[in-house]
Amino acid sequence: MWNTEFNRNDTGSIDVNKSLFSGPFLALFVSFSLQAATFTQQIKSGWNTFSDNVQQTWEQPQSIDLYVPAITWHNRWTYDREHIDRYNERPWGAGGGVSRYDEKGNWHGLYAMAFKDSFNHWEPFTGYGWEATWRPLTNQAFHYGLGYTVGVTARDNWGYYPIPAILPLASVGYGPVNFQMTYIPGTYNNGNVYFAWVRWQF
Repeated sequence: MWNTEFNRNDTGSIDVNKSLFSGPFLALFVSFSLQAATFTQQIKSGWNTFSDNVQQTWEQPQSIDLYVPAITWHNRWTYDREHIDRYNERPWGAGGGVSRYDEKGNWHGLYAMAFKDSFNHWEPFTGYGWEATWRPLTNQAFHYGLGYTVGVTARDNWGYYPIPAILPLASVGYGPVNFQMTYIPGTYNNGNVYFAWVRWQF
């Protein structure tokens, strides 16, 4: 408990000895400031790592990649039949990019592709992808990965304004051929779309 000291001044009002509160509040302020500084440093470090990876992938790619959109699937548990019947699930299109594997064996890629969206209009997407990669078999050609992609898209039904996106990323592959996929979360009759493509490394 704090020992608080009150004094009655000449006017009859009560003065509080504020110095008695300075210790706990000062300690709390210092603790908060240190946590904020640590968090800021972590954000800065994370951004530097991200930007360095993007730059290295662009400047020192190990392969040129061909992207071929393969599947668009609207989650049947989150869409009614009316929407399912009228939406397009054949994302015709193509794209290209560059990629590399780092010293840990993880994949980094820069890419751009265009495909037919749910309304059968063209939708571009360009971005950076990263996947932690595992090769569990003796045959090192087989691999799978989990990670994320961050990029920008634009859609006809949204006036083709640029829309930033951060999405999960997963893949399974053999040698230079990879089946890569993401899932766009959403609400009922909106979003909740599984999207996949084939990526060939050359």
